[in-house]
Amino acid sequence: MEYTIQIQKDVKSGWLVGQCEQLPEAISQGKDINELMYMMEDAIKLVLECKRDEFREKFAVKNTTVRKLRIGNETKTAVKVFRRKRMYAV
Repeated sequence: MEYTIQIQKDVKSGWLVGQCEQLPEAISQGKDINELMYMMEDAIKLVLECKRDEFREKFAVKNTTVRKLRIGNETKTAVKVFRRKRMYAV
């Protein structure tokens, strides 16, 4: 998946600060563009992990199974809730 990063340069320190448009909670900084993008990838992964955990807590029921589903290069977790007969991808 592709993410759009808004980048600003801090005038005082010269550091770059980035925020993901699709996940505004993902914010990071770096001394140069390469470090910023590396740090943004980590920030995005952490935000997605937190959202996944929140989702699991919110929709947790006794009759739930979790399976891995690989699409392209990404691995998604499919949570099937038997009572509601719906499939949620996280």
